[in-house]
Amino acid sequence: MDKILIIDDSTVQANFLESILSDDYEVTKTHTAKDGLHLAQIEDYSLILLDVIMPDMDGFMLLKELQETFITKNIPVILITSLSDIQSEEKGLVLGAVDYITKPFHPLIVKARVNTHIKLWHYRKQIEKQALVDELTGIANRRSYDNFIMTKWQEAIRLKHSVSICMFDIDNFKLYNDTYGHPAGDKVIAAVAKTASSYLKRTTDFFARYGGEEFIAIILGSEAKPAFEHLKKIRGAIENLKIPHKASKHNHVTVSIGGITVVPEHGYSYDTYLKLSDTMLYDAKRLGRNMVVWSSGNAEQWIEK
Repeated sequence: MDKILIIDDSTVQANFLESILSDDYEVTKTHTAKDGLHLAQIEDYSLILLDVIMPDMDGFMLLKELQETFITKNIPVILITSLSDIQSEEKGLVLGAVDYITKPFHPLIVKARVNTHIKLWHYRKQIEKQALVDELTGIANRRSYDNFIMTKWQEAIRLKHSVSICMFDIDNFKLYNDTYGHPAGDKVIAAVAKTASSYLKRTTDFFARYGGEEFIAIILGSEAKPAFEHLKKIRGAIENLKIPHKASKHNHVTVSIGGITVVPEHGYSYDTYLKLSDTMLYDAKRLGRNMVVWSSGNAEQWIEK
């Protein structure tokens, strides 16, 4: 059930709105702008109904605060007010409100507008989700990865958590396409993604298609050795799919994996460690493919035998 937050200093009006909407939605009420902002940041609301005329901070000021706060900026807000002049309505819409309902209002109009904006919110969330998913494999795409690592790298610096960066590459993939055709190649990419992602399902794991036949995994909070051992299992699971590849010396589809584990500090550049992970991947290919090569982050390198 969708959650709606009502922010209104009038208990009577807040209760009236709740009575209109509570059959269809989970409704939370609060009577101050400060409490409303706090609730919007800690709960997952599909819509906010916001009164304009409130003490301390009016609805316009709170709307501006909501729009400028990263966690709340995408929550749709409907302003409900007795201010019926064009200037006030324009101000609310310019500040980012999705609708503007003037008092006195009819319950059926409130229900209809709320229903419309809840549907639009779900539609937008679906579009946003699709924009972050690779169409072929169903896993995260490059854009999703860029968004993820931008925040998680800084978070790891702040919390002093380790980050493992793992680059995957399907071995001899161009030869596979040349031998079996691109449609078959697409199936291989999808199969590799499905197998690897089945091993990377924890909340501390992230797996994405990096581009072409390349993938990237980010593992948060793990020590270097367990991360290395886990990636060896993934490599082995992909080999055990036994997808024929007669143009490969291994006779089956395999992957090479390079990775590095680091506890980042202020001043550490993520791109530097991404390049080191790519260097580990290059070493795995140079040393014969179908293996994992890992760096512990302090000049120690492990090579899967």
